[in-house]
Amino acid sequence: MKIMHIEAGRHLYGGAQQVIYLMQGLQQLAIDNILVCPVDSEVGKAAEALATVLPVSMKGDLDIGLYFRLKRLIKQHKPDIVHVHSRRGADLWGRLAANHLQVPVICSRRVDNTEPGWFARWKYHGYQHVITISEGIRRVLLAEGVNPQHVTTVHSSVDLSKFNLAPNRDWLNNEFNLSGEDFVIANFAQMIERKGQRMLIENFSKILDVLPQAKLLLFGKGPKKEEYQALVEERGLQTSIKFPGFRSEMPQIMSSVDLVVHPASMEGLGVALLQSAACRKAIVATAAGGIPEIVINQHNGALLSIGDSDGVTKAIIELGGDDNKRHEMGMRGRTLVEETFSIDAMSKGNLAVYKQVLAGY
Repeated sequence: MKIMHIEAGRHLYGGAQQVIYLMQGLQQLAIDNILVCPVDSEVGKAAEALATVLPVSMKGDLDIGLYFRLKRLIKQHKPDIVHVHSRRGADLWGRLAANHLQVPVICSRRVDNTEPGWFARWKYHGYQHVITISEGIRRVLLAEGVNPQHVTTVHSSVDLSKFNLAPNRDWLNNEFNLSGEDFVIANFAQMIERKGQRMLIENFSKILDVLPQAKLLLFGKGPKKEEYQALVEERGLQTSIKFPGFRSEMPQIMSSVDLVVHPASMEGLGVALLQSAACRKAIVATAAGGIPEIVINQHNGALLSIGDSDGVTKAIIELGGDDNKRHEMGMRGRTLVEETFSIDAMSKGNLAVYKQVLAGY
């Protein structure tokens, strides 16, 4: 079986990293992968040993030329299925190109934002099948009128071998100018409003009142970063809240911090939460999108209602004062990821959808 994957993301995180994991697993299942991706992208370089990589220009939703470029590649390489993994024009032009050539086409949906019902029905019924990375996202599509038989949940995965390092607190302290007495809280997310960093900043003084040794590391980048940095300065929290940016040493960082916090208002699933759970970290999060599928309240973390800033603050303080509880939650989180979110499970789930589509096409 030959699968042509279309991924418009350039950087190797989020959905693009999941495409790499998927191709890695499919290769082990004797599937021939083709990857169409942006020119000079990190995802293309990472896929060189896993797929035939076809770099093309991708300029977004209005790039009608992408339709013709994808149509040419589909016609040339003759895949059994086209699998579209991202938006930014790939979902529209990839679907139309495959439809025109009568090649089965499916898409993965990774976000839980809503769309007008008529648009969702038109868009997704143009695919032979839709794979959602969480039940939360699947429920969004069903509420918009997409046929339940047309949508299957296959959870995202985490590389269990990569996110399995022993904590190295000396390294963490040296790298981020911390002390051995600090209680280190980490957030791993794009700097946009719906990820919830503002809530953490606005309530961090309350945490410091009880846990004066608390430090917050906000990893990531995005359009809100400068605004959040200004808010930290306005509140005089520069010594307690740091902005390390995007870092490549995520397994070591996640393994070495004390607690992971993610108070998002919207979230498809939360790959950073999967990674954190694999690193045996207790997690404080809000029940957005697919997060309840990763964070089970009082099992491997604390799960609060969306927007419950007081609840998030209280949970951070409670776990900050209970090392044993954090350890037990972290161990249960690792087991959850091993059982439900492995690369092998994700790959076999996608392959089952491929076989179902081909059998009915």
